[in-house]
Amino acid sequence: MISVPFYRHGLGAEHAALVSDVISSPFLTTGGVARETETLLEGFFHIAGAKLANSWTNGAVATLLAMGIGPGDEVIVPAMTFVATANVVELVGATPVFVDVDPETLLIDIAGVARAVTPRTRAVIPVHLYGQMVDIVALRAALPAGLRIIEDAAHCFEGTLNGERPGRHSDAAIFSFYATKNVTCGEGGAIITGDPDLRAKLNQTGLHGMSAGAANRFSGKVYNHWDMECLGTKANLPDILAALLAPQIKDIATIQAARQRLAARYRDAFADIAGLRLVRQVAGGVSAEHLFPIAVEPALRDGFMVALNESGVATTVNYNPVHRTRYYRERYPDTTKGLTVSENWGYGTISIPLFPGLTDQEQDHVISVVRRMAAQML
Repeated sequence: MISVPFYRHGLGAEHAALVSDVISSPFLTTGGVARETETLLEGFFHIAGAKLANSWTNGAVATLLAMGIGPGDEVIVPAMTFVATANVVELVGATPVFVDVDPETLLIDIAGVARAVTPRTRAVIPVHLYGQMVDIVALRAALPAGLRIIEDAAHCFEGTLNGERPGRHSDAAIFSFYATKNVTCGEGGAIITGDPDLRAKLNQTGLHGMSAGAANRFSGKVYNHWDMECLGTKANLPDILAALLAPQIKDIATIQAARQRLAARYRDAFADIAGLRLVRQVAGGVSAEHLFPIAVEPALRDGFMVALNESGVATTVNYNPVHRTRYYRERYPDTTKGLTVSENWGYGTISIPLFPGLTDQEQDHVISVVRRMAAQML
């Protein structure tokens, strides 16, 4: 029987050689390699400021701290996302306010965001779920002036909407380079912003609030004293991991084309299956095709996953609704109700294998198994 993994990374000997080059140098933490990668990101996104981070999560915490968001503030987030989107708000002492998502695209409901705004609202974190972009221009138009928009672009490195990439119309966009992401260094992330003041502040909130990082503390072959000027976290990405990113960024068009071809094959293969839900593609958008989720009725989901697994198809869940996790339902019992789209999709969703190295034979097996199980169970 064919066994298809959920994910298989594409890093090879050429990437290992870049890590070896860093190991051969005297500097392993954040230095010249990281800065060169940030310059590459600035060029790719046509934006003035990029800051590498050691995860999406710490990058987001550093961004919220740099914006002065904390206790007493509210930040609006979608209920259909990974827990990190809400967790970072909690970590800085602010309150996440959950809103539902569009029933077809699973992107944040902009009208719902507008209804959720209160005098305490400081920011919104729209999520480019599965690789499709939220309409940030429309979101901005629906919000009162002065509210911050932080794009959760963990799934959307190479996605576009109306020809524009993330970061163009928001205060910041944050990416993930986690092990299964389209661009990866195992663990990592990046923040991009067109606001020079925010970019400068991130240098401090991303490194304990210090006035100088390691490279600057030892510049000029003498030790330079530093101060702690604000509260910060430890978010910097070391050169030893940053070295893995440049080749993937330069080859992103090839990576994206492979994902698009595989996703199109899935959509064609599943279009006629009654009872199997797919995500509607956004008009004017080009998805990063980070994940390929399908959904069945929640009562059938776990049995469907077991059947796929037993037939050699590895699957995962992206994601059960955040507001129904134990922590959030106990902490905010009166404000996490009525989010029916997020619950119905979240408890029914299954992510199937999608990565550039997936062979046609492997994908054909996934398609065959899904169709067979659907005929038996749906």
